[in-house]
Amino acid sequence: MTGRTNPGTGGGPPPDGGRRLLVPLYVHPAVSPQAWTSLTGTAAGLYAVVLNVADGPGHRPDPDFRAAADRLRDAGVRLLGYTDTGYGHRPPREIIADIRKHRRWYDVDGIFFDQAAAHAALLPRYRRLAVLARALGARTAVLNPGTHPDPGYALIADLLVTFEGSWEAYRRATVPNWTADHPPERFCHLVYGVPPERAEQVARTADGRGAAVHCAVPGEGANPWQTAPLTGAGTGLAGDVR
Repeated sequence: MTGRTNPGTGGGPPPDGGRRLLVPLYVHPAVSPQAWTSLTGTAAGLYAVVLNVADGPGHRPDPDFRAAADRLRDAGVRLLGYTDTGYGHRPPREIIADIRKHRRWYDVDGIFFDQAAAHAALLPRYRRLAVLARALGARTAVLNPGTHPDPGYALIADLLVTFEGSWEAYRRATVPNWTADHPPERFCHLVYGVPPERAEQVARTADGRGAAVHCAVPGEGANPWQTAPLTGAGTGLAGDVR
């Protein structure tokens, strides 16, 4: 894949007047309450927080997640309900059921479609999912293929996650030229295993690669998204909760 690789400082203004962090915090509020509490103090810098109760909304409302969602909403944070699309193989009725539960139980503002497909053949399926989500009251649709998909996906999502992976992989990643046809506010990079002193470099690299939204966390392993994001040069929310 060819394209931009420079970690410059371009990329245009961040969305929502400076809200540039998309936070997938995949840890229960009762297990790590400080991680959740820390987010309210940086609400002005958050694009959104993803609520992932149990690889989705769970089977019943969770009072701890509801309380965390209420606090973030009161702080002005956009909330996205997590749903796994199975790279296009999960039945749409199950995804729609997730969306309904997220809206009813946690009053989310939008939906985070994880494990999204990347090839053109499934564009109609994801277009319909986005339309149905908005019809159910979700104002923001985020697709996460974790890589650069067919360009048509950029026309479906409000935000497209075009990288999810380790810091080492991110350093070597490239960006296809078609992304320059869209504003940087439409793209997001999610990076884990980031040394705290490299947090600012991730932000600059995302900007240089045309992504106005990002998240950098120090976590690794099967679920690296259990800490609040790193922000700034060597400091950040994650450092506050360890």
